[in-house]
Amino acid sequence: MTAYASGERSTPWGTLGCELRAVNHRFLELGTRLPEELRVLEPALRERVSGRVARGKVDLALRLRQAEGALSLQVDEALVARLGELAGSLRGHFPDLRTGLVELLQFPGVLQSQAADPAELQGEALALLDEVLDEFLASREREGGKLVAAILERVDGIERIAGEVRTLVPAIREGQRTKLEARLADLAQAADPGRVEQELVLSLQKLDVDEELDRLSSHVDEIRRVFRQPEPVGRRLDFLLQEFNREANTLGSKSVDARTTRAAVELKVLIDQIREQVQNIE
Repeated sequence: MTAYASGERSTPWGTLGCELRAVNHRFLELGTRLPEELRVLEPALRERVSGRVARGKVDLALRLRQAEGALSLQVDEALVARLGELAGSLRGHFPDLRTGLVELLQFPGVLQSQAADPAELQGEALALLDEVLDEFLASREREGGKLVAAILERVDGIERIAGEVRTLVPAIREGQRTKLEARLADLAQAADPGRVEQELVLSLQKLDVDEELDRLSSHVDEIRRVFRQPEPVGRRLDFLLQEFNREANTLGSKSVDARTTRAAVELKVLIDQIREQVQNIE
């Protein structure tokens, strides 16, 4: 599911910032964007995130914004002296050799800055990541709670529809008996009562949906139980939705009454809505 969190903290070397973004993904896919000073920390950052986030396409960004005047520049005088000696020894071979101040300062190692202490900076980065991870997971939990509530509301709808169909079944059966008896009464030759009863039983067996309704009730109980479990629920919900859909299809195929046909359509609408929401659950 989607989530976002960010944070900052001040350090002696500037402001350290951290951002975490995530969208739904079946597995954990972590991308990082790090400043040069923290690239060595990437394995530890990945371990930190994967230890608390199981799924999702996650982007982790760290930045170090140096405060104005935070760094003091120094010249390596010993290196400059050695470069001067080297220039003097080469002047005989290159009498027109001239070196400007800017060129000299650009020579590697001549101009030095007061670098951040790597261990301290890495410790600050990890501490900041822990804070952002707390907010990130809290954000996910809030969104997950809303999704679960929406799904369970539709599960309640499935239970209600199944209950309504169950109350209709006796009347539908009686209606089928009446229709069959009326058709037989129109025949010129009277039908054998035993044969009539046998045909009626066979006809009602083909239309019997008690098993489908029982399985729907069982799936409703299971989906509620799943949401009380601590582990990820996405794959289990996918399976349950397949079972819901199978029962709804069977109910529709057996229907001989407009009310049960309408109920089967409403069930499939609710199931599709749940499937869309399950795709956003971790």
